[in-house]
Amino acid sequence: MNQVPAKLSGPLAPLVPRLELDGDGAKAIAGADTAGAAVERLVAADLHQDAVKLLAHALPKREAVWWACMCARSVPDPALPPEDAAAVEAAEAWVRRPDEPARRAAAATAEKTKFATPESWTAMGAFWSGGSMAPDGQVVVPPPDHLTATAVTGAVMLAAVRHTPEKRLDRLLRFIVSARDIAGGGAGRLQPEDPPPPPPPAAAPAAAPRPIPPPPSPPSPRMP
Repeated sequence: MNQVPAKLSGPLAPLVPRLELDGDGAKAIAGADTAGAAVERLVAADLHQDAVKLLAHALPKREAVWWACMCARSVPDPALPPEDAAAVEAAEAWVRRPDEPARRAAAATAEKTKFATPESWTAMGAFWSGGSMAPDGQVVVPPPDHLTATAVTGAVMLAAVRHTPEKRLDRLLRFIVSARDIAGGGAGRLQPEDPPPPPPPAAAPAAAPRPIPPPPSPPSPRMP
């Protein structure tokens, strides 16, 4: 059995209620005592999405957000809106310096997106890591503890199906390796895929058919 990385060696039991596993998932992790051991069992049972969800909850929030960033960057999008590119940069800035200004900056960039990309959710994961969800100067509203993991799960799953959903399984397996590396103290970096080729240029509209000329008028009858 693989050694459980240090940051996945925490007890599994407190995390289970957050996972909302179905019968197969619950059966797969039965008897596991650590999050890392449960992840291995879920992967062995081909329950990769459940493994991703467990990793998002088991990793410390800072490491979980970094993992989401690595997954997003491993599947580049040449058409990524600038607002979303700024969001992942803000999330990474928070990971490097997880203070309140960086957390608020992540929220500000995320709010400029349409929340349709992995990048946008990395920034929300950073924002929901602590502090208050209310604007500065208002009554403190702490984010529920599970929200960062929810955002990270969304980011990772969106990255897994970007452009080519048929690559989902291979990507999830790579992403899980990345998470284990991060949990063991590594950077979890992934080789970016080649971006998809640009779409072919639109075909020129077909020329309209030339109208059929009307038949000639019959000759007038000649008078005798």
